[in-house]
Amino acid sequence: MPITSYILALAISLGINLIFFIAAALFRTDKLTDLTYGLTFVILILGFLFLGQTFYWHQIALSIMVCLWAIRLISYLFVRILKIKKDSRFDKIREKPGQFLKFWLLQGFSVWVILLPSLYLLLQKKDYNLSPIMLLGIAVWFFGLVIETIADWQKFVFKNRPENKNLWIGSGLWAHSRHPNYFGEMLVWWGIFIFASPLFEGWFWVSVVGPVFITCLLLFVSGIPPLEKRYREKYANNKDYQDYKRKTSLLIPWPPKH
Repeated sequence: MPITSYILALAISLGINLIFFIAAALFRTDKLTDLTYGLTFVILILGFLFLGQTFYWHQIALSIMVCLWAIRLISYLFVRILKIKKDSRFDKIREKPGQFLKFWLLQGFSVWVILLPSLYLLLQKKDYNLSPIMLLGIAVWFFGLVIETIADWQKFVFKNRPENKNLWIGSGLWAHSRHPNYFGEMLVWWGIFIFASPLFEGWFWVSVVGPVFITCLLLFVSGIPPLEKRYREKYANNKDYQDYKRKTSLLIPWPPKH
């Protein structure tokens, strides 16, 4: 399989984010960031689906899986940013073009890494029959998408009720996990990897770096750690929150401790 295809995918991903970075920096807006993230996935997936010109059932199925995930994410995050107006993640770097650019380039690189298993499948020139492993992958992907969708919706509704201002959500899925949305996100990409895995040969198993990357990113870098730190500082003297934290699983939904 030509390595140039992967280089092309990386160049496209970085290029899309560079273009939107310029627009975001010029207009000083946070409304394009998450929109660009999801859109990059859609452009790469559909672009490489049509580039391959084979349209096997598993390629179409995978493209639908990624695009459904992306459309849901784009819709949710775009509605959210329209309501909150700005993203606090950029408060310290929005006026610093160099640091702001680093974020956008990292975003483009992240999309490419996460999509490695998908790109491998789309670039295959062979047809494959549906296997139990593929069915398992679809089930894991679907389960993750449902969890992520419900968790985001529950939090959005909770945060938009005036009586809940400055409170944390501890109901619904959030009563069983402090970060169920991230758990669902991880399942989505592990499901896609499992779906594509029957096609892997030789060193292309290295594409497991895709789901490993998003899992590590959410667990140790940009997902859970900053939120846990913010809540730890904000509710340091709140006994109810400390009790919620003690009883509730960090990631995997689980019955609360008593």
